[in-house]
Amino acid sequence: MDHISHDPLTDGSAEDAAAQRNDARDSLLLVARFRVEGSTETTPVRVRNLSSGGLMADVPKRIDIGTMVEVEVRGIGWVNGRIAWIAAGRAGVAFDHPIDPQAARKPVVTNSGPVKDKPIKSLF
Repeated sequence: MDHISHDPLTDGSAEDAAAQRNDARDSLLLVARFRVEGSTETTPVRVRNLSSGGLMADVPKRIDIGTMVEVEVRGIGWVNGRIAWIAAGRAGVAFDHPIDPQAARKPVVTNSGPVKDKPIKSLF
């Protein structure tokens, strides 16, 4: 009798893998700072979607697939990753370690000093 082995990593279709990846994305539009790993020169980029494993951003210049990069995302900080793909002025960055994408949506709080109450106007 033949034994047929099923590999859960290869049995799913490419469409299934894309659907799983899409479910985890958080569509948003925010500005982040971007740099090639080890460089001090940063470039502002527009992040279009964010997940725990990576992001898609508009990039102003060509960068090679596999290039190690760092992205500073609001509410998260600097995140290391590599360029996974490039297409039509956009780049996919795969993070080295998972992040919490919801942290980028939290309001940024600044310490603007003490809050002063306005006096109550007299009704009489």
